[in-house]
Amino acid sequence: MSIEVKNLVKYYGDQAAVKDISFNVKQGEIVGFLGPNGAGKSTTMKVITGYISASAGEVKVCGMPVSVDSLETRQLIGYLPEHNPLYLDMYVKEYLRFVAKIYKVDRVDDRVADMIKKVGLEEEQNKKIGALSKGYRQRVGLAQAIIHDPKVLILDEPTSGLDPNQLVEIRQLIKSIGKEKTVMLSTHIMQEVEAICDRVVIVNKGEIVADDKAVDLQQKAQVQTVYVEFEGSVSRNQLSNIKGVSKVESLGEGWLLESKDAIDLRKVIAQFAQEYNVLTLTLRKEEKTLEEVFKTLTNQL
Repeated sequence: MSIEVKNLVKYYGDQAAVKDISFNVKQGEIVGFLGPNGAGKSTTMKVITGYISASAGEVKVCGMPVSVDSLETRQLIGYLPEHNPLYLDMYVKEYLRFVAKIYKVDRVDDRVADMIKKVGLEEEQNKKIGALSKGYRQRVGLAQAIIHDPKVLILDEPTSGLDPNQLVEIRQLIKSIGKEKTVMLSTHIMQEVEAICDRVVIVNKGEIVADDKAVDLQQKAQVQTVYVEFEGSVSRNQLSNIKGVSKVESLGEGWLLESKDAIDLRKVIAQFAQEYNVLTLTLRKEEKTLEEVFKTLTNQL
């Protein structure tokens, strides 16, 4: 495993930010690490990178235990924090050479040139970082995170504040990097997760509430929803009395019905239509979006 987190606990004073969580990330995976604000995402990432220490539990990167004093594990990790800490008065090429020397990279100039090309900074390389747009600053941040060729890349909100064009470019870049490295990224943008992540880990109030592929999470969502239109008069009260229906909502020409039971709503609605002698014009199962699943699992309704 590239990342192993076992029974991780982190306290800030008397407050538990992370409560006994465990998960693994395999080599070559791109994993989305999701949760509402204050859920413990950034804290977990900081522990994995060795930026802060754990209160209890164990974290390993590529089989090596992580600690705040471990330079060996830091050599294996590339980290882009949420607030990208760049030196705005330095030139792009100058800054990347500076970072490369800190990591004692061989053939510094060649490596800097490779990174500039990889992240698409050729036309910006001789500009001061402070003169760059937010999107190009994020590219600089990604370049510094991978300049020492780490095996694991940790990205905390890598597309925060970007415009739609920049979002697409940075997502493509992360996906390209993910072909070569293990990537763990934190984000609030569900479309981003669906576009680039192999797996999703969702935390809420310091605990893991889901760990699965994005598609499988949507299929396993507890609430089943169908949209139905009838020819003929049907009341909300009649629909509410259908066995297994937990919620009825009027929507356009029809109704949106929900059930938390392990039944096929389409079958019971067909039986209802036959019993009340009404014709069913439309009947379709509504797939829950990942955003809706996220809201359900974290109670953000």
